[in-house]
Amino acid sequence: MEATRYNRQIILPEVGISGQQKLQQAKVLLIGVGGLGSAVLPYLVAAGVGEIGIIDDDTIDITNLQRQVIYDSNSVGKSKVLKAQKMALALNPSVKINAIDEKLNPKNAISLFEKYDIMVDATDSLNSKYLIDDACCVTNKPFVYGSIYKFEGQVSVFNYKNGPKYRCLFPETANDSPNCNELGVLGTSVGLIGMFQANEVLKMVLEIGELLSGKLLVYNILNNEQQKFEFCKSVEHTIDLEAFEMKYASDKDFVIEILAAEAFEQINNPQVVFLDVRNWDESPKIDIQNCIQIPLHNLENELSKLNVDSTIFAFCQSGIRSKKAVEILLQHNFKNAKSIIGGANSLAKFTQDSLDSVSIK
Repeated sequence: MEATRYNRQIILPEVGISGQQKLQQAKVLLIGVGGLGSAVLPYLVAAGVGEIGIIDDDTIDITNLQRQVIYDSNSVGKSKVLKAQKMALALNPSVKINAIDEKLNPKNAISLFEKYDIMVDATDSLNSKYLIDDACCVTNKPFVYGSIYKFEGQVSVFNYKNGPKYRCLFPETANDSPNCNELGVLGTSVGLIGMFQANEVLKMVLEIGELLSGKLLVYNILNNEQQKFEFCKSVEHTIDLEAFEMKYASDKDFVIEILAAEAFEQINNPQVVFLDVRNWDESPKIDIQNCIQIPLHNLENELSKLNVDSTIFAFCQSGIRSKKAVEILLQHNFKNAKSIIGGANSLAKFTQDSLDSVSIK
């Protein structure tokens, strides 16, 4: 049955039975299941990559459906990794899919990367790309990079066999560049670049062809032109675990987060405050013990309503504004502040399923 499923690639001399066995033994971590990740994942799953981790803390928005083609209209508001996992297992039940409903951050990156052979960067955040680069250097793991800017996409392979790193090509850390939410994007752009990324993963596992290590492929979908630029390794960039931990110890770009289920384990703790930073007219209403509502735009002016020594679990609608709220709290010496992953949407689902004592109005 397995040989029949993969017959069309096994009969390739460059793959064969031994190549299929390599794919079956491979472990790949996909960071982000948005536009790029939606293109990468099905092809890795269909090819028979044995174990795939997918990490993303986002939920599906209706605006995602134009390019994130593994989701459908009934998935809006639901966890991306859980829906992606369901799709992947339906496509190929023999593949192991690890759904990690978290944001990649300095606290989980090293331990996660140690479990996988290859990382795939399907993020749209510069901060995340630099974090991936640093964590790959510490763990000595390669990663396949992808990026989209309007009608142009980029693909490369970094840290392959101690080859050039992401910082060798992009050495200066800068503020996040605009993403597709601000600039717009055609679904075919992310589809094409995502498939290029999946192709690099398969070549790496099979040890065939020429990888884009030390090379940057740039493809423009408007004129079908592609260019390939070569770059060299920068010997100045090295980082070990100790340097990594020191570098990210106080990094405010990666806000500490907590799952809704974990937050609710402390619902009766008098030292815990649930902080709702949504506007007053937003639903669903979350009526729980020790909850205070301060809209985000008022937070800095109303910090006196909060005890600086309390543990504060901030939430908004989906978990985006609450991250900003935690940044503000940390800047004002609130040392025990966390953002609830998925916000009120996660809280509502969790309370409906698990807590009779909590009423959702």
